[in-house]
Amino acid sequence: MSRRVVALCGGVGGAKLAHGLAMALPPGHLSVIVNTGDDFEHLGLHISPDLDSVMYALSGLSDSDRGWGRREESWNCMEALQQLGGPSWFRLGDRDLAVHLERTSRLREGARLSEVTAELCKHLSINTEVLPMSDAPVRTRVLTDAGALDFQEYFVHRRCEPAVRGFLFAGAATAQALPRALQALAQAELVIICPSNPFVSIEPILALQGIRSALEGIEAPVLAVTPIVGGKALKGPAAKMFFELGIPASAAAVARRYAGFVDGFVIDDSDPVPEPLERVRFFSAATVMRTERDRQSLAEAVLRHGEELVARHGAEA
Repeated sequence: MSRRVVALCGGVGGAKLAHGLAMALPPGHLSVIVNTGDDFEHLGLHISPDLDSVMYALSGLSDSDRGWGRREESWNCMEALQQLGGPSWFRLGDRDLAVHLERTSRLREGARLSEVTAELCKHLSINTEVLPMSDAPVRTRVLTDAGALDFQEYFVHRRCEPAVRGFLFAGAATAQALPRALQALAQAELVIICPSNPFVSIEPILALQGIRSALEGIEAPVLAVTPIVGGKALKGPAAKMFFELGIPASAAAVARRYAGFVDGFVIDDSDPVPEPLERVRFFSAATVMRTERDRQSLAEAVLRHGEELVARHGAEA
């Protein structure tokens, strides 16, 4: 497939499929719009967890065993910090720290997050266009029975234990979507929503001015991939969040979150096809990505289903 593809993603699952798409598509045909609602400041450093997950996956540096961070990592700084009584609950490896140090330094010099991301990608030999969703800060707040918590406080420090009651994307009402992200969507021939947590990885992107309306009015088909398999999330708290919000955890529930702009939805081939949903065509594929080959195989299947949607759109035009 040689169409221009735009992927929306966040989290480890999203980064894996982004990597698969980069392997399956010709160079220059993929742009990845990445959630930055998880960003926060820690130890005086600007941390962008989802951007880093995507960059490490695309550069081949991600730790497939641990599921996050860089491979061949060391932890000397964290061990020394813990010995000194410092906050070590958010684990930053020594190699990972170099990225945060450079990002923070460049931001303090006045560079925009999108500029810094492009520079980091260049130095990591990443050819895929990686776009933060906005240069303006948007911060995901998880509303819980323990109060409103910053996402990393909920996710890492509290280990997702407080019961979820809702979500708030602070700053989204005034933050502008990255202009290049909107341009990429306007030029796209296929849009893919990666198997990311809909609540905290995709919906922060959708909350930005211009993104949802762009997806609703786009001529290209939009195809989403489920992060829920067999009623469970392969990684992360998505299924727990559905349950605590009183919503059955299923691929169909995720598809309904995207109602209004999604044309196709890929479920895992081990799950039954959901009941029909207006305008949405369901497809099946092996969505579990344990190996690099799994990533590419899923990407190829998603692109094939995307071609079916493109053909369908053309026939209906």
